[in-house]
Amino acid sequence: MYENSFPHKRYQITLDFLKKYVAKNEIILDLGVSNPFSEILINEGFNVNNTLGQDLDLDTSIVTNNDFDVITAFQIFEHMVAPFNVLTAIKTNKLIASIPLKLWFSNAYRNKNDQWDRHYHEFEDWQFDWLLKKSGWEIKDHIKFTSPVKKIGLRPILRKFTPRFYLVYAERK
Repeated sequence: MYENSFPHKRYQITLDFLKKYVAKNEIILDLGVSNPFSEILINEGFNVNNTLGQDLDLDTSIVTNNDFDVITAFQIFEHMVAPFNVLTAIKTNKLIASIPLKLWFSNAYRNKNDQWDRHYHEFEDWQFDWLLKKSGWEIKDHIKFTSPVKKIGLRPILRKFTPRFYLVYAERK
């Protein structure tokens, strides 16, 4: 429907995946500040609330609020030192989360000029599955997808074939 109209391939894939599990009347808490994808969800008619930039490693109080039907976490757990803490604290029963996968041909992302814009974790799929299971979640569905870039070189070629993102729908056990 929106083929090539979003700035990132992952936005369309994530939107299609989310629509399978979240009704527009459900209240979503999206972990992370307002961003282009949360704006897409709002424009699609979803009821989205974002966190306000609090450090979710230290303050998990926002996810203990039962006013939300679904927690979404798109590209946030890799920025946390201890995602287990917030995953365990979540009180809702539905979670949709995406992470970048660890790539054998590329180091973890690190912005040396910004303490928050770096990846403490780039998971393999089995590691993220295990983290979810240990924190009380049962994975009901998942997909992996690539993230090609328009550059020339060996890594861009590998990115056309190697899954970069992992998207999961889980429910509280």
